[in-house]
Amino acid sequence: MGINRDSRHKRRLTGGRMPIHKKKRAFEKARPVSNTKLVSDASRVRRVRVRGGNFKFRALRLKDGNFNWASEAVSRKTRILNVVYNASNNELVRTNTLVRNCIVQIDATPFSQWYLNQYNTNLNVKKAKDLKVEEKKSKRAQERVEERKKNRVIDPKVAEQFAQQRLLACISSRRGQSGRADGYILEGKELEFYSKKIDARKK
Repeated sequence: MGINRDSRHKRRLTGGRMPIHKKKRAFEKARPVSNTKLVSDASRVRRVRVRGGNFKFRALRLKDGNFNWASEAVSRKTRILNVVYNASNNELVRTNTLVRNCIVQIDATPFSQWYLNQYNTNLNVKKAKDLKVEEKKSKRAQERVEERKKNRVIDPKVAEQFAQQRLLACISSRRGQSGRADGYILEGKELEFYSKKIDARKK
């Protein structure tokens, strides 16, 4: 019979049965969920032909994704380390299943390297210190770095995470449609909210 997305088989709000006046249609056909697993080795993505001759990309196993640091307007490809929170189901956390809007920990290295190049500041240490850059920069390049530093603002909670080399991020892409696990780094009120939720589950 297959998976079907029609509503004819459901009952009315009052509890009465709906009269079935037509057969199943091809456009109501559905497919099994992808249940994308987080792995440390090679990713596995399948191409699925869909209605109209188009293609979707079903991710079965993934290990990395593109993540955006919104306050700094920078995106980097980085490794996903583990799933830490899912609002709908704890089982998805235990099995390291990637779904949209789940909270994951990502490797902070690509972002800390970018920050060091941009602001000449190392975020990997517990107290961020300005480091002397070994390679010689031109006077103009040094002026640009100093100019950027004047307007630099970083969330203290994000800076704490950089010291541990792990950042909390949210998956925003649909890995069963696009075959990717892309997202954004949590900051501000959203970071506070999810940090409390994660701490509460640990107790």
